[in-house]
Amino acid sequence: MRHIYRCPLRWADMDAYGHVNNVVFLRYLEEARIDFLFRPDKDFQQGSVVARHEIDYKRQLVHRHHPVDIELWVTEIRAASFTLAYEVKDGDRIYVTASTVIVPFDFEAQRPRRITAEEREFLQEYTDDADGTADDGEEEAVAA
Repeated sequence: MRHIYRCPLRWADMDAYGHVNNVVFLRYLEEARIDFLFRPDKDFQQGSVVARHEIDYKRQLVHRHHPVDIELWVTEIRAASFTLAYEVKDGDRIYVTASTVIVPFDFEAQRPRRITAEEREFLQEYTDDADGTADDGEEEAVAA
C-alpha cells in the first residue's frame, strides 16, 4: 500500500524560470513524510531523524495552482532504520523519484533506538512488496 499526499505548490517554490526549484522538492518530501508518520492514529511519538536522502530529478515541474501528488511507501525495514521511497507525480508523469533512510531516535537519551513492534507493524502496512523489496528481517546494530 502507498500513502498519497496532495502537496500544494506555492509562489515561493518557483525559480526565475517559473519551475519549482530543485531544492524545494526536499521540503515536499518532508511534508509527505510528516503527513505519513505523524497521524493521530499512528505515529513515531519517540521521534526519528533523517540519515540519508537520495533524489533523482526526472523533469521540471512548472508552477501551477493545483497540488502535485506524492506517493510514499516503505522499501526496507531494519532493526533500527527504515527506508521510504517517493514519487512526485501527476498520473503517469513523474517529476522526482527519491528515497530517505530514517532512524528512530530517543531524544531524551540522545541516541538511536530500535523500531518498536507497533512501529514495525505500521510500516509493514505500507511496504510495497510488488518488486520483492519487502522486509527481509535483517538485524543491524544500534549504537549504545
